[in-house]
Amino acid sequence: MALTKVQKTGITDNAIDADKIEDGTIVAADIAPGTITNAKLAGSIANDKLANSSITVNGSSVSLGGSVSAGKVQWQSVVTADGSTATSAVAGNGYFIDTTSNAHTINLPGSPSAGDTIAIKDYAGTFGSNNLTIGRNGNNIQGAANDSLISTNRASVVLVYIDATKGWLFTNESNVADLGEPLFTVATGGTITTSGDFKIHTFTGDGCFVVSQVGNPAGGPAVVDYLVVAGGGGGGAGSTSGGGAGGFRESHSTPVSGCYTASPLATPTGITVSATTYPISVGSGGAGSDSTGANGSNGSNSIFSTITSAGGGGGGSDGSGAGSPGGSGGGGANGSGPGSGNTPPVSPPQGNNGGGSSPGTPSGGGGGGAGAAGACQPSNQGIAGGAGVGTLINPATGETGPGPSQYYSGGGASGTRPGSFEASGGIGGGGNGGSCDQTGTDGTANTGGGGGSGRSFASPPCNTGRSGGSGIVIIRYKYQ
Repeated sequence: MALTKVQKTGITDNAIDADKIEDGTIVAADIAPGTITNAKLAGSIANDKLANSSITVNGSSVSLGGSVSAGKVQWQSVVTADGSTATSAVAGNGYFIDTTSNAHTINLPGSPSAGDTIAIKDYAGTFGSNNLTIGRNGNNIQGAANDSLISTNRASVVLVYIDATKGWLFTNESNVADLGEPLFTVATGGTITTSGDFKIHTFTGDGCFVVSQVGNPAGGPAVVDYLVVAGGGGGGAGSTSGGGAGGFRESHSTPVSGCYTASPLATPTGITVSATTYPISVGSGGAGSDSTGANGSNGSNSIFSTITSAGGGGGGSDGSGAGSPGGSGGGGANGSGPGSGNTPPVSPPQGNNGGGSSPGTPSGGGGGGAGAAGACQPSNQGIAGGAGVGTLINPATGETGPGPSQYYSGGGASGTRPGSFEASGGIGGGGNGGSCDQTGTDGTANTGGGGGSGRSFASPPCNTGRSGGSGIVIIRYKYQ
């Protein structure tokens, strides 16, 4: 028979405790509503006896009896900048920063969670004179992998971390200007010179352009201008023709250009770089022909990133005829046609055709240049190479030719028979043609000039074609 009632006279005060009640014997249905008062519950029910022993705050579990700060920034004592020690911010804290005497850096947490909050306030109203840098510490700020810079007095900001894509976002901004820290491109490689706010890297041989930091819109753009000139082609032998100039490619972009004058062939689009290593190839000049049955050799290509300039075409020789195609084409010999320029084709064109030779003419045409085609040979006269083009992408190279510009990619001149007119190479390093009293000349080194041809009706070595000039690569960008 079930026990339904125990008279209180039969139970001593405080005699019933947890040890006297078997687990599970008293269920909710056995307790009438309102019969157990708060006084009887105080301190008597442990957390592990409850179905829910914790609560969730801002996505984090907090045990009953624990503590958490929810939705409130804990402001810290004033941080006085000493010029050397950075502050390591802790999520949930606010920082008054005093930059009266020195600039300061505060680094955000390196392993944040969604909802983490950092607040910053200019304590003394001096961020304008001594800036505060907010170090990203490996995470994005506003979706960019850049630190932020506060450079206005009495500024205050609140940052909240959201995810790996956007990183820390500014949720409150007061009295701040552009929060992006100005960054400029930083790189090494080649011979480095400066011109105003611009750095110029000049490569006269193979090397590497190594970018360690790229610019941003608040500083200098991550765009570089370039000049890429290939090696010039070698001149022909016998009934001779000049070598074509190395291909000429240049950019002159609005974000980078500054005030320098570029060539007419420059494109307005530079190259956007990243923090990586860019191998540089500088093309060598092609060898001149020493045989009346062979053209001069083509020059070698020059390469920077996506830009390849083609080596100049070799000049034609007695017995081989037509000039070779290339950046600019080699001249044709012994009544043959010229080599084609801008081969392979690019826009703007990297060079021009060589000059042809009339049938029965013992001499050849001039090599093509970046600025003009080589002239055709109508008689026994020597013919000048096609003109190159000038640029001031690197003003330190000095003046050659009309005006202050440095000229590149001139075509090589053809040779002449004894007693006839002596021809000069095209402006921009083109080699001269051979004449009655001298052999032809090589294209000038690091201009991409085509090699001059040998002298007509002469015995070796006077009739031997000359070598083309080597190329060059120049890179220019804003660095401050």
